[in-house]
Amino acid sequence: MLQWVRSLIYIVQVYLVMGILGIVFAPWAILSPKGARAACKTFCHWAFWTARWMIGLRGEVRGPIPQDEVLIAAKHQSFFDILLLFEALPTAKFIMKRELLWTPVIGVYAKRLGCVPVDRGKRGMAIDKMVRDVEAGRAEPGQLVIYPQGTRVAPGDKKPYKIGTAILYEQLGQRCVPTATNVGLFWPRKGILRKPGLAVVEFLPAIEPGMERGAFMATLEREIESSTDALMQEAGFNAQD
Repeated sequence: MLQWVRSLIYIVQVYLVMGILGIVFAPWAILSPKGARAACKTFCHWAFWTARWMIGLRGEVRGPIPQDEVLIAAKHQSFFDILLLFEALPTAKFIMKRELLWTPVIGVYAKRLGCVPVDRGKRGMAIDKMVRDVEAGRAEPGQLVIYPQGTRVAPGDKKPYKIGTAILYEQLGQRCVPTATNVGLFWPRKGILRKPGLAVVEFLPAIEPGMERGAFMATLEREIESSTDALMQEAGFNAQD
């Protein structure tokens, strides 16, 4: 019960600070994407610092952090893995669901950062538009983050990997960096409770350009899922339990 109360206080204050920072940084963010990025980096630092002493949750990034233009294909379990990725990467841009554009603060800043909204309900049309929007935004370099399963996936759940990642991999001709996480063990998709522990995001060895589509998808899923399972087992989770 005490941890639930601490979690509630943490959630309230972290979203309150998000709104305050959004207002304070707004003039700079309007003038330059650098202002929007500075605001989001500041928010990440605050979220991590308060998580450590308020709910006992620490974050860790493992593996070589990509610095150049690459495609990041990441396991997505909760909001906390977004924060870890954004804080670690120099210039992250996310493929995101279109509905988030209408979220206060998040939507405005996502536009300034060059994030690419996708209408998940229109499949083929959505993929075509995603590719066009990504190409249009390449003038501003950065690490493009996509969630291959298209949504948050709770620990132990299985959801298919979608073809959009392979299409971007082919179109962009860039290396793809698979990324694993165990964040969902501590910060779940739903509910208030946040658990103490070590939440990890791990950058895995890059997949070089030029791989055939089917082989790429099989390799991507194998690397992400096996490494995610290993991180969760390290934290004491066993999907068979």
